[in-house]
Amino acid sequence: MSNEIINRVANSKLVTFDLEDFYPDGKRVLFDIKDWLLEGLVLREKDFREYVKNYNWSQHQNQYVALTCSTDAIVPAWAYMLLVVNLEPFVEKAVIGTLDDLETSIYQDIINKIDVDSFKNKPIIIKGCANKPVPVNAYTMLIKKLKPVAKSLMYGEACSSVPLFKR
Repeated sequence: MSNEIINRVANSKLVTFDLEDFYPDGKRVLFDIKDWLLEGLVLREKDFREYVKNYNWSQHQNQYVALTCSTDAIVPAWAYMLLVVNLEPFVEKAVIGTLDDLETSIYQDIINKIDVDSFKNKPIIIKGCANKPVPVNAYTMLIKKLKPVAKSLMYGEACSSVPLFKR
């Protein structure tokens, strides 16, 4: 009788998927346009265009930008479009919304590009503990992407996973 310890997890066909591995480096910035509005509430086109013209857009090189207005101003769509026209040559991504919206959009792009063929008929565990800000929405998008091909889906760590789906 052998007292050898066998790591059954390492020898299993279980595939671990860690969304944190896909986290792209780059500064995240919340770009609030309230200061470009009259009293933080009224967008005056001439003034707004002057701010856009004089702003140093290159400072956002390789950044991820969430465009927002933190006041109750009604901001026309063209204003955000004008900002994106100027940001686009420099940023990795720009969205309208919060930093959480930005992270969700980043992960949506990442998950859409994942080739799931290598996961066909395999038991998959989606790692849960992240040190990077992986949005909860990313996990739901990943489930939708993996469920049609996976044999089973679990969440957590191999030693204490939560079963989610089994074919």
